[in-house]
Amino acid sequence: MQTQRASLTCPAGGAIAALRFLARRACALGGALLLSLVSAAQAADKIVLSSGVLAPYTSPERTGFLDQLLAAVFRELGLEAELLIYPTATERGMLNANEGVDDGLAMRVAGLEKQYPNLIRVPEEVATNDFVAYTMGPRFATDGWDSLKPYVVSYIIGWKVFEYNVPQGKELTLVRDADQLFGLLASGRADVALYERWQGLAKSRAMGLRVQVLEPPLVRTRMYMYLHKKHAALVPQVAAALAKLKKDGTYQRIFDNTLKPYAQ
Repeated sequence: MQTQRASLTCPAGGAIAALRFLARRACALGGALLLSLVSAAQAADKIVLSSGVLAPYTSPERTGFLDQLLAAVFRELGLEAELLIYPTATERGMLNANEGVDDGLAMRVAGLEKQYPNLIRVPEEVATNDFVAYTMGPRFATDGWDSLKPYVVSYIIGWKVFEYNVPQGKELTLVRDADQLFGLLASGRADVALYERWQGLAKSRAMGLRVQVLEPPLVRTRMYMYLHKKHAALVPQVAAALAKLKKDGTYQRIFDNTLKPYAQ
């Protein structure tokens, strides 16, 4: 006597209608389950980080400094990295990372874990950001915040490093974005524009402006990656991968190809 075995393969024919219906449902449910498992596996292999920085750190073609660095770091771990950009909603990016909507932050200052307790800082430094003053007028030394007092100063709303430190001076103008910032400088409505070094150089070049970067930097800040606590086990691995790329020359090559060309 032949024994019939239950299978997710749809019956070929000759079975009663009820059996055909149940078999079709089993096929559909089995396929849905398989797709769900595949999607979950693919999601587990991708890390989504966010940032608010623009060119030359990021680009739509994924050729910026952070684009390439994150891809290389997570490639070392057999993972894919995706970078989301929140150029005018940096607080939303940090909230999404803290809530686990995104997997973490690509490049932020140290200490965010105090305000966002679900985030863990990767201890290996991603980059050092210089917050500098730009001018199209006479050059002067920015050897302290008080050096800005005699000038009309502008910076982008929400940049805490400037909000906390720029002194009361001749005049202060707040703007929404880098286009407005360098537009004020170009029109002579601001003497000094405050911004990050590499993004400012890229933006001024794109706008065809001949600007001067005043030295020394007003602030030099080490920047770090953060991961949501659900990825706590990855933190030491990411730190080790980043350190490896610095040691084997990959980090310097990415820097030379993406940021260094903007140096004056």
